[in-house]
Amino acid sequence: MSFAEFGGPDVLRLVDAEEPHAGPGQVRIAVRAAGVNPVDWRIREGQVLGAHPVELPSGVGLDAAGVVDEVGDGVEGVEPGDRVFGEGTDTYAEFAVLSAWARMPGNLTFEEAAGYPSVVETALRVLREVGVRPGETLLVSGASGGVGSAVLQIARDRGITVIGTAGAANQDYLRGLGALAATYGHGWTERVRRLGRVDAALDLAGSGVIRELTELTGDPARVISIADLDAPQLGVHFSGVAGDIRAALTEAVDLISRGRLHIPVDKSYRLDEAASAHIDSRAGHTRGRRVLVV
Repeated sequence: MSFAEFGGPDVLRLVDAEEPHAGPGQVRIAVRAAGVNPVDWRIREGQVLGAHPVELPSGVGLDAAGVVDEVGDGVEGVEPGDRVFGEGTDTYAEFAVLSAWARMPGNLTFEEAAGYPSVVETALRVLREVGVRPGETLLVSGASGGVGSAVLQIARDRGITVIGTAGAANQDYLRGLGALAATYGHGWTERVRRLGRVDAALDLAGSGVIRELTELTGDPARVISIADLDAPQLGVHFSGVAGDIRAALTEAVDLISRGRLHIPVDKSYRLDEAASAHIDSRAGHTRGRRVLVV
């Protein structure tokens, strides 16, 4: 999958391309599934060139799960035939090169595994950056998507109380992940206040709630956004640069293996349906993850 110009989902094209090969410190996988992340369509639209420089034409995708079929120089502990999930480049493809990976926990399917890498890294990063501690209460705006699902479960594992906002259809889903749930829309801040105090807040949906989150926490330094590019104009940090993905994958494997983290696949698409996946991702209302099946 490739795009030759920035724009809407219609710029995506399924093309024949040369097979990539693993360089030093990399592995190549036969892709079985690729994760669909909001950053994918932000890159396609040219929104985040500072954090993700693009040379056109460009492939698409960061996350994938599959079977190792080529190992680069200096790589140890993995060999062809191993089932792995991780992060790399141009993962909407039959073959992709990963720069960070981990062995898939045995209870995961390829579709499930493809939904974890960037999501868990983002969740761990924003929890660290917002500085929320055990015993405090974290408000998560847009809590039912992939990152929100991970944040809710990781926070619960750390002894943090979470209030999550989402649409009416996802209230029981949030409660099932251990969160206190509130619907968004008119009067949402009062509904949140009735659930308890708010020590820190995350904006995961970019729905124009930065001022309200700052008011609820009383401190813009305790609000982080991953979705509202205008957040810095309101004194709130926009978190858009990935951290240590290898460490995040290690923690993800631990959480999954202990039964403390499960991110469901909301919908699967064929590779030639990538444009539809981007349209749906941009529209929001996801419960868990969207993935492409190769």
